[in-house]
Amino acid sequence: MTMDDSDPVLTALRLVGAVLSIAVVLLGLRVAVTRRFPVVWTRAARLTERQRSQPLRRGGCLALCGAGLLVQQVPFLAPVPIAVGRILFALALLLVVSAVGWFALLRR
Repeated sequence: MTMDDSDPVLTALRLVGAVLSIAVVLLGLRVAVTRRFPVVWTRAARLTERQRSQPLRRGGCLALCGAGLLVQQVPFLAPVPIAVGRILFALALLLVVSAVGWFALLRR
């Protein structure tokens, strides 16, 4: 699949997914690096005190999940050989599994 596909709606949805995954990566990195949740996020999610004490855990997991979603969208948005597409899919799965491992193993 390339950007030249005849279905513009599907292409637009893939572009929106890529932009949203970049936003998720940036938000996760911000939370992990600053070790503080955004105020709006804290109010909207109504995080408990225990949950508010884990920004590195949640931010890292969010960044890895967003990276996995972004890598998964690359073969659909840019023309790549089938072997590269399979490698990117495996990398996306590895990133998502790493996110789950990060969330499960990191306890601070």
